[in-house]
Parts: sequence; C-alpha cells; structure tokens
Amino acid sequence: MKIKAIAFNTFREAIRDRILYLLLFFAAVCIIFSRLLALLTVGDKVKIIKDVGLSSLSLFGALMAILIGTGLVFKEIDKKTIYTIISKPIHRYQFLLGKFFGLVLTLFIMLLLMSFIFLALVFFHTFTIEWEMLIAILFIFFELCLITSVALLFSCFSTPILSSIFSLAFYLIGHTAWGIETLIKKIPPGAGKTLARFLYHFLPDLENFNFKTEIVQHLDIPSEVYLYSILYGIFYTLFVLIIAVLIFRKRDFI
Repeated sequence: MKIKAIAFNTFREAIRDRILYLLLFFAAVCIIFSRLLALLTVGDKVKIIKDVGLSSLSLFGALMAILIGTGLVFKEIDKKTIYTIISKPIHRYQFLLGKFFGLVLTLFIMLLLMSFIFLALVFFHTFTIEWEMLIAILFIFFELCLITSVALLFSCFSTPILSSIFSLAFYLIGHTAWGIETLIKKIPPGAGKTLARFLYHFLPDLENFNFKTEIVQHLDIPSEVYLYSILYGIFYTLFVLIIAVLIFRKRDFI
C-alpha cells in the first residue's frame, strides 16, 4: 500500500510537469512529419511512416524517462521533503519502488497517447489496423522501463544534469553495442580489449527491444526471441533497481 501511495503521488506530480507535454508535442510533430518525409522519399511510403513513427516513440519516450526520472529523488532532497518521508515508517526501497512505478505509469500513459497518434496516421494510409505495430510498441515500453530504472539509479547519487547526461549516454550506448563488439575485434589483446569486453557484457543491449525493422518489413520473428527480450528487460531492470536501492539505503541525508 505504501508503494502504491507513493507511486500515485509520483504520477500526479509527473503528469503536471510541463516538459512532459513539450516532449509529447514534439513527438506528435515528428510522427506527423513522417508523412511529409514519406512523400519526399522514394520507396514504400507506409514503411517510412512506420519506421519514423516507431523511432519517435522510442526516442521521445526515452527523453521523458530521462528528464523526469533523473529528478525524482533529487527534487525530494532539494525541497527537504525527503526528511519527512524517511522519518515515517517507510522503507527506503518502498520509496524508490513507488517512484519507479509512478514514472512507469506516467510513461505508459504518454506512450499510449503517442501510439494513438502514430496508429491513427498509419490507419489513414492503409485503412487497416496494424496489430503487429502493438508488438513493437510493447517492447518500446519494456525499454522505457529499463531506462527509467537507470535514470532513477543515477538520481540517487547525482544532480539532474549529470544524471541526464549519464542516462542519455546509457541510452545511446545501449543502441550502439554493436560498435563495441566491432571494437573488440580490432583492439589487440591487453587491458583495452579486456575493458571493452567488460563494457560489452555489462552495458545493456537495447537493440534487444528493437523490432521496428522486422515488424515494418513483415519478417518472421521466433517466439524465443520475444521471450528472451522480455526476460532480458525484466532481469536487467530488477538488477538496476537493486543497485539503486543499495545506494539509496547507504545515503546519509542528515
């Protein structure tokens, strides 16, 4: 019940944040702009709209998670409300989990709104309901949950600006893990190669949640791949949340 109360309170605070609606506006503009881009590009117009639309959902959803998530704990500390909270019979892990679920709920609502605009635009061109698009959107949501946990982790020990930079780097690296793999092949044996291998295995591969190309191109995806991506997202998110809780428990606010 305590986690639920904190989650809904976080949701009410986050949903009033103006930056959320600014990002939602730009996301809608990008999704609608994909139609113009499709008209100016040679190729399948619907596929271009789908690809740009899904990419917009992922990018702006991640920005929402980062810009809102990195300030969740810092705001409580800055406003001194953290002292009131920790003085109550609330465990610190309950506080963090409440913040996490509150932001996840906020992102879920925002993703629904962006998805509605996107699917409506696709329907306008195809006059059919593209149910397979929901699969891509679902895995974007899993990705946002992971990014939220990372943003929350950084907010436990850093300022919003630094946390945003770290989280954004996490997002960019997560989508370019193939670059580290290529680097490993080119680096000669030694400390550099060992470090590159460590980063490759430790940092998340967010491409596990990226099914945009396969779904837009109507390619078959084995169910095992979906299952692996779901489990990967759940366990990595839990792993990050555990680290966040451990750091937050050790932090002294006095």
